Amino acid sequence: MAGLRKGRSYRKVKRAYTRKSKFKAKSFIKAIPSCKIARFKMGDLFKKFNYEIELSPKETLQIRHNALESVRQVVNRHLEINLGSQYLFQIRVFPHHILREHKMLTGAGADRMSPGMSNAFGKPVGIAAQLKRGQTILSIAVNKEHLETAKKAMSLAKPRLPGSYLINVKELKLK
Repeated sequence: MAGLRKGRSYRKVKRAYTRKSKFKAKSFIKAIPSCKIARFKMGDLFKKFNYEIELSPKETLQIRHNALESVRQVVNRHLEINLGSQYLFQIRVFPHHILREHKMLTGAGADRMSPGMSNAFGKPVGIAAQLKRGQTILSIAVNKEHLETAKKAMSLAKPRLPGSYLINVKELKLK
């Protein structure tokens, strides 16, 4: 069964070779895959909170949109069950980078049927967010009594993302 390639195939940040133009004929990529991330802000959007917990990578990398959506679902479910609506959860990155795949035939006689490396540009298969070291990916704003629950939610996110991450806690100044 042919499915998605492993995430490590797309982990390293590379120069985008994807020209998008309002004129379709001048674009290298004719159609951009849609983003799987359903919502970027969850919880109580209008309430002010005292603390903010942030998740940031230790190295420069790319994260696919389906990994970000998986993290969003897990963290939001944990926060909703334990805190109700006493939090503000945000995804701070957007996947702009288009991932391409040059599908290759394998097996007996594949060399006679496949075009090989001529026309090897590849078709778009997904999108990814390119992140720099220390850039905030996710943030959860809570009050002091819910700080440990929010930290636990962030630790649930770490194994679902490529690379290694830091969890930072900041105290917000309320006016």
